Amino acid sequence: MAPTVPLALLVLVALLAPGLGVAFPSCDYPAHLWCSSWEIAVACQAESRCANLSRPAAAPVELSLFYESLCPACRWFLVQQLFTTWLLLPSEALSITLVPYGNAQERNVSGKWQFQCQHGPEECLGNMIETCLMHEAKNFSNYFPVIFCLESGSSITKNLEACLQVYAPQLDADRITACVQGDTGADLMHHNAQLTQALDPPHQYVPWILINGKHTDELQAQAQTSLLRLICRLYQGEKPDACGGSRAPKAPAGCRR
Repeated sequence: MAPTVPLALLVLVALLAPGLGVAFPSCDYPAHLWCSSWEIAVACQAESRCANLSRPAAAPVELSLFYESLCPACRWFLVQQLFTTWLLLPSEALSITLVPYGNAQERNVSGKWQFQCQHGPEECLGNMIETCLMHEAKNFSNYFPVIFCLESGSSITKNLEACLQVYAPQLDADRITACVQGDTGADLMHHNAQLTQALDPPHQYVPWILINGKHTDELQAQAQTSLLRLICRLYQGEKPDACGGSRAPKAPAGCRR
């Protein structure tokens, strides 16, 4: 009969295995290679021995905001939660997609797209301005401060030039206006309509928030209550300095369809 090994000894060996060079079942590498990559270190449960080995970069938390330019709740969330969180966190931690359309409706008349918006023609114009601004600016860091300026100001449709002068003087207001008034703007807005109509589950109100491509009532409530806290909790990389918790005022109710 083969000699039996005391259970306590097996437990001790398991606890000391990384230090003794004992490989775990998922580890097919000799001990001298355990710190050659982070993936091997994890497989061999040798992370504590590989202090000089850098961790792989974590993916940013992806937030998609489906909104409309004159919805009070949308403006509140964008100004009070989203913009401030974006300012506090590095781009490595948070990636944002903005889709201005919301509860609008579209129809094709003689080959051209026409839109009807929940808060009237001015909202359709505001949606179009912000969409064309994003199209012309390309870079999120260039256009998001301008959108913040528009949404936090007295008039979304009349303050474009003033907001550009402050936040993005390199952008051409005439090009944005040409987009708004031409076929390009209508095509871009139609694309926003398609993105909104493809939501699963379908949106019931705006702002409608997706976190890493997913919408739940719980994620929505957490995002509107304290977006910074939510992003800090979900981000898997090294926590930024701003991830110390936050408190925010209660969000207003959304604009239902």
